[in-house]
Amino acid sequence: MRELSLNILDIITNSIEAEANRVILHIDEDKVENRLTFRIRDNGRGMSQEFVRQVMDPFVTSRTTRPVGMGLSLLHQLARQARGDLDIRSELGQGTEVSTYLRLHCLNRPPLGDVGGTIVNLVISNLDVHFMYIHTTDYGRLWFDSYWILARAAEQDKTLYDMIHPSLEHIKSRLKDINSKA
Repeated sequence: MRELSLNILDIITNSIEAEANRVILHIDEDKVENRLTFRIRDNGRGMSQEFVRQVMDPFVTSRTTRPVGMGLSLLHQLARQARGDLDIRSELGQGTEVSTYLRLHCLNRPPLGDVGGTIVNLVISNLDVHFMYIHTTDYGRLWFDSYWILARAAEQDKTLYDMIHPSLEHIKSRLKDINSKA
């Protein structure tokens, strides 16, 4: 995938397919440590430890629609090319956490891409899922909570569209603001 936001979309889509109703995405850009980390945690069905050990194999998947599951294996390969790694922690009935870290300054690291647009599209497509997105850099933090947006829309008698477009602009503006302090 040409940008990391597409990998993030793929993993979160898997979380939703695993019946998660709460997904937390935390991205941490640490220039001092030269490290980009993103963690996706859900409260979906979770996986057995045996399945977790096999899940990096692209021919192992829980899907019934096709016999391959490329997302995690591609992300794992990408992380290693960018001098990082990927870790999966999961427990049946409790959920899953996928943690990926890469070198922030590595030519093999794809750009982060449009994470704000990815999150907004996920919110619009899955109103029953609570999304939290935290993005931390050396210069500031962005916090987005989909239930807060939905509650404000209800309080102000506005449509979701009325609230979500300004939210996307806020995310882009806030990320630009905290990155401009670099």
